Amino acid sequence: MLNLATILEESAKNLPDKEAVVCGDVRLTFAQLRDMTNQIANGLITAGIQPGDRIALSCPNLHYFPLVYFGIVKAGAVVVPLNILLSAQEIIYHLKDSEAKGYICFEGNQELPFGPRGWEAFNNTPDCQHFWLIDSGANLVDSGSVGHFSTLLESPPTPLDVVTQADDTVVVLYTSGTTGKPKGAELTHANIFLNVVQFARLSNARTDDNQLVVLPLFHTFGQTVQMCGSLYNGNKMVLIPRFDPQAVVQAMLTEEITVFCGVPTMYWALLHNVELSEEQVEKIRLTLRLCGAGGSSLPLEILKGFEAKFHVPILEGYGLSETSPVASFNLLDKPRKPGSIGLPIWGVDIKIVDHNGEELPRGEKGEITIRGHNVMKGYLNRPDATADAIRNGWFHSGDIGYMDDEGYIFVVDRVKDMIIRGGYNVYPRELEETILEHPAISLVAVVGIADDQYGEEVKAFVILNEGARLTEEELISWCKERMAAYKYPRVVEIRDSLPMTATGKILKRELKNL
Repeated sequence: MLNLATILEESAKNLPDKEAVVCGDVRLTFAQLRDMTNQIANGLITAGIQPGDRIALSCPNLHYFPLVYFGIVKAGAVVVPLNILLSAQEIIYHLKDSEAKGYICFEGNQELPFGPRGWEAFNNTPDCQHFWLIDSGANLVDSGSVGHFSTLLESPPTPLDVVTQADDTVVVLYTSGTTGKPKGAELTHANIFLNVVQFARLSNARTDDNQLVVLPLFHTFGQTVQMCGSLYNGNKMVLIPRFDPQAVVQAMLTEEITVFCGVPTMYWALLHNVELSEEQVEKIRLTLRLCGAGGSSLPLEILKGFEAKFHVPILEGYGLSETSPVASFNLLDKPRKPGSIGLPIWGVDIKIVDHNGEELPRGEKGEITIRGHNVMKGYLNRPDATADAIRNGWFHSGDIGYMDDEGYIFVVDRVKDMIIRGGYNVYPRELEETILEHPAISLVAVVGIADDQYGEEVKAFVILNEGARLTEEELISWCKERMAAYKYPRVVEIRDSLPMTATGKILKRELKNL
C-alpha cells in the first residue's frame, strides 16, 4: 500500500504546530492542513466519489489548491489539475477526455473569471456529476445554482482508511504533442513519491527551509517539486497566486525564503524589474540558499547576473509531465556545467538514441530517452500513443540532445516543435487546428520566435482563402477569444505562400528564421 498523502501525514505527525502553508493572510499548520484535507476527503466520499474516480481542479496558487489536491488523494481518487487560463471549450474537452466525475473550481475575479467558464463547461459535460465552487466573494456565478466547496468542509476530520497501491494512478497531467489534442499522462503514487524523495535528496533539503512557490501548481514543476516537496520536507510553503517580481522580493524578505524555483523569465524579471536597496539584497543573501530553474534553458547571462547579485546557486534540471517531472539535475556536490541539464537522478537512466532507437556515442546528437521509476504509467485511454512514447521500457522525450564525456546532458533542439512561452508549453498543432476553423484561413503554420521577455513568442503564418478579407489584428482578436491567454499568437503574418518540402511539408525552421 502507498498513498501520496503520506508525505503530509508524516509531517503533520512530527511537526503538527509548524506552519505548512502561507498565502496572504492565511497561515495553516501541518495539523490544520491534515484535518482539513481529511474533511474534504470525507466530504467527497459522502458525495459518492469512489476510489479511482477522476476529479478536475481549477485553482491558482492559493491555499485551496493543496487542500483540494490532498483531499482528493486521501479519498483514493485521481486529481486532474487544469490550467486556469483554459477557455470553456478547452475545459469541456478535458472534463470529457478525463471522464471526470467531479469538478472543483475557484470562482476567480473580474480579471480572471475561472468560475463562469468552469460552470459553463460543467453544464456541457453531462457525465461530470458534481460541481463544487470555491467561492471568492466576487459573485461571478449564481450562488444558488451550484454546489459549494464549503459543504465538503462540513464533514468530520476523522482519518480515512482508503487503500491505494503504489501503481495506482494519482494524478492525470495533460500534455500534448504534434498529434494535436492534449493527452492525459497518468502518474502513479510511486512515480510522484519517488520523484519527491529524490529531489529532496539532491537539493539537500532541510526541515527549516522556507519555499516560495510562484510556479503554477497545476503544472508538474510547481506541483511535484515544490508543493509535494515542501510537505515531504516539513517546510513552510509560501504561495503567490500570480508572478509579480515585487511580490516575490517582498515575500523573500518577510518570510525568510531559503528555496526558490522559477522559469527563466522569472529570473529575468527579478534581475531587471525590481529596485532593491543594498540592505534588502544583503538580507536576501543571508537566507536564500538554493534556486532551481526549469521549463526552458536559462540564458547564461541571466544565470550569471542573478548568482552574482544574490550569491546563490541556480541549479538547472530537466523533466517532462510524463517523467513526474524530474529526470536529470545539476547537483550541489558535483561541478555544475552552465547550459547543461545535469546528470540523471538516482534510479533513472538516460540515453541518446538515433531514429532506430540505437544508443549514440558521447557527443553525438539524438533523441533523449528516459527509463526509471519516474516514467508515467501511460496516456489515459490512449494505448497507441503510449506504445509510441514508451518503447522497450524507454520513454522517448521528443527532445534532441547530447551527452558529454562526463555524462552531463545538453538539450539542443525539440523534435515536437513545442513552443515554451514564459514557462508554459504551447503546442502549434493544437493552435493550427483552431485557426483553420476561421472561414478566411486556407493554411496556417504556427512557430515560436525569439522574445526577450518570454523566451519565445507565438507567431502564426497564414494564407487566406481566395477573395477572403482579414487583417492580422482581426485574426489575433479572433484567436484571443478561443484560446487560453498564454496560447494565442501575438504575431500574425499573412502571406501568399509558405516554404515547403517536395512532399508538401511546411518548413517551419525556415519560418522561424524569417
